[in-house]
Amino acid sequence: MEPIIIVHGGAGDIPQSRVKGKLDGMKVAVTAGHECLMKGGSALDAVEAAVMTMEEDENFNAGYGSVLTLRGEVEMEASIMRGSDLNTGGVTLVKEFLHPISIAHKVLTDSPHSLLGGEGAKIFALEKGFKTIPSESLISEHAKKALQHFLEHGEFGRTEIGPKDEGGVGTVGAVAIDRNGHIAAATSTGGMSGKAVGRIGDTPQIGSGTYADDHIGAVSTTGHGESILRYCLAHSIIKLMESGKDAQTATTIAVNGMTARLKNTAGAITLSKNGDVGIHFSSKRMSWAYVKDGHIFYGINPDEVLKEEYNPGNNC
Repeated sequence: MEPIIIVHGGAGDIPQSRVKGKLDGMKVAVTAGHECLMKGGSALDAVEAAVMTMEEDENFNAGYGSVLTLRGEVEMEASIMRGSDLNTGGVTLVKEFLHPISIAHKVLTDSPHSLLGGEGAKIFALEKGFKTIPSESLISEHAKKALQHFLEHGEFGRTEIGPKDEGGVGTVGAVAIDRNGHIAAATSTGGMSGKAVGRIGDTPQIGSGTYADDHIGAVSTTGHGESILRYCLAHSIIKLMESGKDAQTATTIAVNGMTARLKNTAGAITLSKNGDVGIHFSSKRMSWAYVKDGHIFYGINPDEVLKEEYNPGNNC
């Protein structure tokens, strides 16, 4: 099997001022994941590696740069799924760690449970050797301004990004197939700006934000979390593929179906078990990238496909 990984950096009303940072981050993330795969790493390791780079980049709403609750705090969540045995790991209400996706990975491998939250997630992470950092160190200036805009204008839940000139962050995710044909998906987010303390979105909930099945394919979603959750968007795409739809068709039908039914936008990246790619979003923009035939293919606007020569790094 030819290894492949796709990444996304969030869907929403991303302003032009944030486009370059998003696309640059996509290239870093997809390179990290692809290099992991080419060195023999598993799909699970590759999606974690890709998402970790975005959790360190303030251009994305995950890890450092996560948006803030009404209390002005970061509360992050993440999930990861292994397609070979349908095993999952998720965390929510995480405050003092840079890489929620890595804690989620440990939940998958080292916990009898699938989803841990709040104090329980923190206790588990500490037991597994993760180091805490000051919560304030995760807060970017963009996140502060987005919260201030929400408090002034009250545009709750319409996007994840806040004001047009300060937005452009978004949930991040990755889906991959390794050389053994195994599939994995991962998603990480800070949620939506101005959310209630304790709000849990779609990202840590399997079937909504993330799904992977070696027999069918894998999906990571982004967009309006409550709508994605209600529509079970990731699993809706998987079920369409199971019924015979190709990855692109299934992704398009499900995303557009959610938007038509619930009047909010979303996006998703999809891989079939054969490595076919699906990318679609009903929002104004969604950043994405994948590597194929010695090139990085990427984009952020509807019907846009950019291409440049692939220069691998040293990741995984």
